[in-house]
Amino acid sequence: MKSLQTPLGRLRVVGWWEGWSFLLLLLVAMPLKYFADWPLGVRVLGTAHGGLFLLYIVAAIQAAVEYGWTGKRTLLVLVASVLPAGPFIVDARVLRVAAEDEERRR
Repeated sequence: MKSLQTPLGRLRVVGWWEGWSFLLLLLVAMPLKYFADWPLGVRVLGTAHGGLFLLYIVAAIQAAVEYGWTGKRTLLVLVASVLPAGPFIVDARVLRVAAEDEERRR
């Protein structure tokens, strides 16, 4: 996969998966736990989301170091990981532009 060859590409891919895992955890697994007495979904999705969250943090720090991001941009990307749909918004407004700039430089 071409997108996994750069730190920015890896961050975008991990962000996509992390964002979906968070939304599924909040919108599917949590209601099933509390309204259908089915906690297994939270256990499974929560574990997956936790791992993806950690990968996102590592990928964000790696991209920040590699591309010399400002503290503001790095903090924005990191804060996005704790907001529902945050990784999607940051990807659309910050990371996609950075990826297009990187592609033009090649």
